[in-house]
Amino acid sequence: MTASLPVFADVVAAAARIGPHVVRTPVMRSAAFDARVGREVVFKCENIQTGGAFKYRGAMNTVLQLDPARTPTVITHSSGNHGNALALAARARGMRAIVIIPRDSSRPKIAAIERAGARIEFCDPGLPAREKRLAEVLAHEPAELVHPFDDARIIAGQGTAMLELLTEVPALDVVSTPIGGGGLIAGCALAAKGLVPGIRFVGAEPAMADDACQSFRAGERRQLRTPDTIADGLRGFIGVRNFALLRSHVDDVVTVGESEIVAAMRIVLEDLKLLVEPSSAVAVAAALAGKLGAPGERVGIVLSGGNVDLDACPFLRGERTS
Repeated sequence: MTASLPVFADVVAAAARIGPHVVRTPVMRSAAFDARVGREVVFKCENIQTGGAFKYRGAMNTVLQLDPARTPTVITHSSGNHGNALALAARARGMRAIVIIPRDSSRPKIAAIERAGARIEFCDPGLPAREKRLAEVLAHEPAELVHPFDDARIIAGQGTAMLELLTEVPALDVVSTPIGGGGLIAGCALAAKGLVPGIRFVGAEPAMADDACQSFRAGERRQLRTPDTIADGLRGFIGVRNFALLRSHVDDVVTVGESEIVAAMRIVLEDLKLLVEPSSAVAVAAALAGKLGAPGERVGIVLSGGNVDLDACPFLRGERTS
């Protein structure tokens, strides 16, 4: 894994590389949603990407740069979506995948990784436990580490979602993605500023997992308490490369509460007829709270994933989190 930061040209190269292998997901609008927020909002629907999330873009961009004969096995740690994406991409290339995953991860996400053919190694919750188990496995068997977010190849691949969005809808004033480890926002910010230098980029994060927001405000990377949010895909701390790109390419980071995330999931289902996972709903919640753009402006949001644990979905059970 190179220590250098990816640049806009890397996102363009990734788009050409992965184009035949990924879904060019649709861009959607809803008049009902526009009326709720007083501005036009377009949604890039990565919830229907292969594997149910944007993660397949970065995973495929990475494995396509590896020779299966020289690198037969890839390994990562993941809360779910990246592990599934890497397992699917590895299988498509005839490679093996090992995924370190916390025991408290979503059961449907664990099942998806198993179906994709990866070998699962469980660990305790939290990023330190994930990294510890990863090091233990790598000490005994060779494999190519594909970090879930702090990897230039991953970042460039994730940025292709924004490249597609702004190619299709170039006249946007503000764009937004959720922030977890930062692979999506780093790549998408590279793409956005490379295509439309004057565009504003606002990241969205759960208030219960706001390390990126605090780091952005402080001007230095901070790892805080163990995140406790319904947005399970955003519980990781922002990576080193990711924070460097956040500081140089993102204009602001905003946060939303747990009940706002749940409400946003329900509104996306009502207005767009799409079921998105909590992590994906964070940027939507920011729009509903008036934190993305101003009335009359055009806003673009990446719906990052749709892998919902239906048994744990609060509004499907008639519940709301506080």
